[in-house]
Amino acid sequence: GRGDVPGEAIIQTLYPDHYAVQSAAAQDYATFYTREMEFRSSLRYPPTVALINVVVKARTQEGAMADAHDLVTRIRRHQPGGQVIGPAPAALAKIKDEYRAQCFIKGRARKAMRDALTRALDERPDLKRRVIVDVDPVSVI
Repeated sequence: GRGDVPGEAIIQTLYPDHYAVQSAAAQDYATFYTREMEFRSSLRYPPTVALINVVVKARTQEGAMADAHDLVTRIRRHQPGGQVIGPAPAALAKIKDEYRAQCFIKGRARKAMRDALTRALDERPDLKRRVIVDVDPVSVI
């Protein structure tokens, strides 16, 4: 629609009973928000926790994974009790002749997460130009 003229949307889905589809069809934002926040909280997804996506680039897949593994080990050492997921090949594993591996730092203590990553990168200055850090990423692809 445009302005005051109502419109129509057609949604194709394999999950027509999903709360997001049902809430959208009913234009029920409050129900969607409540259910989505319950879901995100139970899985510890943003915005209930902070998330940092760290992508390491290298000339080979083995190099990217090795450097990412080393970085993850260092982050864990500097943030005991913090949650680091990965490393794993990035969703876009190769771009312009560079291989990519990624890990996620997840938690509620933003400063501790940031400090652990900063300290880990300070120990590996050779990685600083080959690492992409995205705090609270909109997408992880």
